[in-house]
Amino acid sequence: MVTLIAHDDDVHVDTIGVKAFGSDDPMQRDTIFRVASMTKPILAAATMMLVEDGKLALEEPVYRLLPELANRRVLTHIDGPLDDTVPANRPITVEDLLTFRMGHGMIFEPSFQPPYPVIRAADDLQLVMGPPDPRTPHSPDEWIRRFATLPLMYQPGERWQYNTGSLVLGVLVARASGRPLEDFFRIRIFEPLAMNDTGFSMPAEHTGRMPSYYMTNFQTGKMELQELSAPSEWTKPPAFPSGSAGLLSTVDDFLAFSRLLLNKGVQGGERLLSERSVELMTTNHLTPEQIAGGGAVLAGQGWGYGMSVATAPDAVSSVPGRYGWAGGYGSGWFNHPDRGLVAIVMTQVSDFLFNGSLDEFGKLAVDS
Repeated sequence: MVTLIAHDDDVHVDTIGVKAFGSDDPMQRDTIFRVASMTKPILAAATMMLVEDGKLALEEPVYRLLPELANRRVLTHIDGPLDDTVPANRPITVEDLLTFRMGHGMIFEPSFQPPYPVIRAADDLQLVMGPPDPRTPHSPDEWIRRFATLPLMYQPGERWQYNTGSLVLGVLVARASGRPLEDFFRIRIFEPLAMNDTGFSMPAEHTGRMPSYYMTNFQTGKMELQELSAPSEWTKPPAFPSGSAGLLSTVDDFLAFSRLLLNKGVQGGERLLSERSVELMTTNHLTPEQIAGGGAVLAGQGWGYGMSVATAPDAVSSVPGRYGWAGGYGSGWFNHPDRGLVAIVMTQVSDFLFNGSLDEFGKLAVDS
């Protein structure tokens, strides 16, 4: 793993271990990681830039730019047939996408993505609503066209559900900006912040900077090399640049983005986001009932725009206000405004997220 702890200008980085089991190639400060869902906060920042530009409004229906999503229907029962629906009570808004309350998302109970008709239909359409690999083969326009053939699971605004909102939001940001998502990210975020190793792909000569990816096989209890997301896959731009989980990055690149939020929209003397936008991104927007409905994914935390927000003291921190998110390949990040702290950890072992290590890292970072 590579860890980074920053208090103001004091930055401490540890590079620990090697890039693959059995290898003698050590982790480096510039190692490139698949950051997966740590893409979501960057997408939220891009959205707020378009709101400030007047290209989007938080309360507006998304069907203005995504006409495919007009006149939504909602399943009568989450596990019911696709044609057993009622009309949506209201349109999906931009803020619904940011807060993951659009009425569609991943299902974790009674099991992960159970074989309900709406889940099977999304799989048949190759929409890739869950883990990002194998990737969807569809372009953004084709993806949204196919997604629009499905009903919503719940009424817009009713529940917090993970992931789908950011997939749809990535298509919306591209249409609102008039640019492919990767171009908008690069021009408005990556270049101003000098995030030179962050993107949806990398040059072929950089593949040696990417670690192998591992996860425990729960049937055998053994940690295994995952064939998905091989370095070669990342050497060409994807058909669908995923605003949900599609980015590569390094600890220093993500530090630059983290500082942008910690400094309330200013980095390197340049204002990229308004203070109000950062406040909206890093403030909880969920009701207590919606937080409880988030189950183990939210783990009692609130949700801002594209990231979780600690609404009460918890095992990591004695004061609320910490915000950030993690990536399913084994990475995590949070800002602790009360301490002026940025904490980033990057591995490529998914077990890190659920075996207690991520929480332990958080506690150690706050106590540092």
